[in-house]
Amino acid sequence: MYSKIAEYTNKYQVTLVAVSKTQPLPTIMVLYDQGQRIFGENRVQEMSEKYEAMPKDIQWHLIGHLQKNKVKYIASYVSMIHSVDSFELLEVIDQQAQKNNRIIPVLLQFHIAREETKFGLNIKEAQSLMETIKHQPLNHIKICGVMGMASFTDDKEKVRKEFKTLKSYFDLLKSEYFADDTEFKEISMGMSSDYEIAIAEGSTMVRVGSALFG
Repeated sequence: MYSKIAEYTNKYQVTLVAVSKTQPLPTIMVLYDQGQRIFGENRVQEMSEKYEAMPKDIQWHLIGHLQKNKVKYIASYVSMIHSVDSFELLEVIDQQAQKNNRIIPVLLQFHIAREETKFGLNIKEAQSLMETIKHQPLNHIKICGVMGMASFTDDKEKVRKEFKTLKSYFDLLKSEYFADDTEFKEISMGMSSDYEIAIAEGSTMVRVGSALFG
């Protein structure tokens, strides 16, 4: 299954993040041996344990909700944080990145699903956050785009509509704040059940777990 999904994402020049949460090291190594180098984890402790144990050319993406007091444990190695939903969290990431002499790439997480349990910003909150950054620059983070999770439903049109919403948020932020920033280019949306719809709606990065690992 990996080769089929990797071929599909390559065809559309979309980054494949293999969601390896709860997967044992030998299972992850199967994908690594087939060429996969980007893995996504939900929990800081699990990601850190895997980082220590696995090859160092792996890029680790933190895709789950991140508590401010956990940032210090991943700041030295994390390749991207997908789940930034407040200025306060950005400040902590910036401080920890500075301590590690790094600039950490991040994505702004949006709430696009109808479920109340999902974390994330709305567009007004994101614009307010960007205005705050104008007055309080953060020099050790790099905002590279947006992330969102669609509703968990069989209604494909509902999912498509939510992905269109996230794309519109990306376009709005790009025009208002990142018009000349070539690094603001990522739209992280699409998982095992809906990555093809996400790619059709403009995703540049999909987070696929069960379809790869079973």
